[in-house]
Amino acid sequence: MQLSFRPKLVAGNANLRLAKQISSSMSAQHSQKIELVPARVERFNDQEVFVEIYENVRGEDMFIIQSTSKPANDHLMELLIIADALRRSSASRITAVIPYFGYARQDRRTKARTPISAKLVANLIVKSGIDRVLTMDLHSAQVQGFFDIPVDNLYASPLFELDIKRRFAGQEHNLVVVSPDVGGVGRARELAQRIGIDLAVVDKRRDAPGVVSAMSIIGGVEGRCCILVDDICDSAGTLCKAAELLEGNGAGEIHAYLTHGVMSDKAVRRIEESDLTSVVVTDTIKPSSSVEASSKVNICPTAPLFARAILNIASGTSVSSLFESSNIRWLFRGKPAPLLAIENDRFQ
Repeated sequence: MQLSFRPKLVAGNANLRLAKQISSSMSAQHSQKIELVPARVERFNDQEVFVEIYENVRGEDMFIIQSTSKPANDHLMELLIIADALRRSSASRITAVIPYFGYARQDRRTKARTPISAKLVANLIVKSGIDRVLTMDLHSAQVQGFFDIPVDNLYASPLFELDIKRRFAGQEHNLVVVSPDVGGVGRARELAQRIGIDLAVVDKRRDAPGVVSAMSIIGGVEGRCCILVDDICDSAGTLCKAAELLEGNGAGEIHAYLTHGVMSDKAVRRIEESDLTSVVVTDTIKPSSSVEASSKVNICPTAPLFARAILNIASGTSVSSLFESSNIRWLFRGKPAPLLAIENDRFQ
């Protein structure tokens, strides 16, 4: 089937591999070649960002694929300057596809004389000429309200649901989803409800930012296979301490499902030395060499989901339909093991 529309993609340097995979997946889903628009995104000697688009984009529906991951400021500036280049080249609509939205954790004033940086970044994105944002698992839902343009927030939970049902088929009675902190209870509860299993919560108290002083468990985990769920893994300190606490309370295997693998400092080493059996993280942030080399960390692909969302936006059809695993299962057929290798419909 030939499309009556053809969205055009342009990528920054944050995660070129994902951008190429999205392009490939879009082409496969509709049997029509959709390639990345050739562009030059580089830096001058003083680190100023320079962008040049090598193809006519006048009147085109443009999608910029760029996570604002480390280095967050550089990648954010790339996004803004690409948008400006497209706007000045008379693109009809510009959508920013931001798989990982940096600064989302700064969504409120935590004390006197501090900024709300997420709102500032939202203002910058709108002022740059971007008409729409597509992202995944915003750290807090309120960030959507910081924008004066439409924001589509995809969820990783349908991907996790598919993979958990495949990996732990027949063991549902022994599974329990665990939130590593009280703030993530909503996310963990949603996944538990999707699969139809129990929920537990790790209650933690901090003496200072990034320093956990005490932890306790709310819910039964003894002898059970625990699945820790979180949106961001930065230093992995909380994740590994939660695994240690679960192990100390008699849990069986302990697995983790994480959306955004920031993996700063010694995160991968902490995971390797922890009580975690395995960790699944999506590729919204370009995996580092240490992540790819880890024996415990597996990468969950998101390109087919983003590709479908882009096509739906371009055609004016529903994006919220992609919130249900039954509607995205077909996107991941034939993916290599171990993740999302959906072979049949036994989970429908």
